[in-house]
Amino acid sequence: MDDLARPAAALRALPPSCGPVRLIAVDGHAGSGKSTFASRLAAALGGAPVLRLDDVATHEELFGWTDRLRAEVLEPLSRGEVAHVHPYDWNLRRFGAARPLPPAPVVLVEGVGAGRRALRPFLARLLWMERGAEESWERGRRRDGPPQREFWEGWTVAETRHFAADPSRPYADTLVRECAEGYEWLPGPAGTAVANHGVTESDRLGGPFRAPY
Repeated sequence: MDDLARPAAALRALPPSCGPVRLIAVDGHAGSGKSTFASRLAAALGGAPVLRLDDVATHEELFGWTDRLRAEVLEPLSRGEVAHVHPYDWNLRRFGAARPLPPAPVVLVEGVGAGRRALRPFLARLLWMERGAEESWERGRRRDGPPQREFWEGWTVAETRHFAADPSRPYADTLVRECAEGYEWLPGPAGTAVANHGVTESDRLGGPFRAPY
């Protein structure tokens, strides 16, 4: 059985939140481990589609992509239609050819700002990677190396401003903490207060859950 099978089953059991889709956000600071976690969770979900916000943001719109995401992704999915994303090429500084994003039973949206105010009404669950900003950014800098030093200097300022104006963590249903041997799932600040979030970790997972790699 997949290490993330139990939490994946809990997510599949949630009511649809965006048309027929259960849209699950994976948010957190840049460098916090969102991409790796989302890939593993998608595999546990049987190959769930993953929308990477790195494909949506641009140099000019690090966080100003909400209207485009709504038109290209949220509105089609809410109608049960295939969405089409034009991934941004960070080297060429232009959008590429459209890629389909099907209205699967569960779709993950991963990236900084995935749990922002404008997206939350469409979410079945908001997961937050529980790693501090400075530690996350240092991991990201090591990952990207010296060529991205200037970008990171601007990014940390932009991310700080974004979360100050539109925080995600206070609304997270679940905090996901990366451990030496897996992930620990902890209740988030939002708990079960939001009406469309009907399944709790205690209901499905028996409390905090650690999934080994």
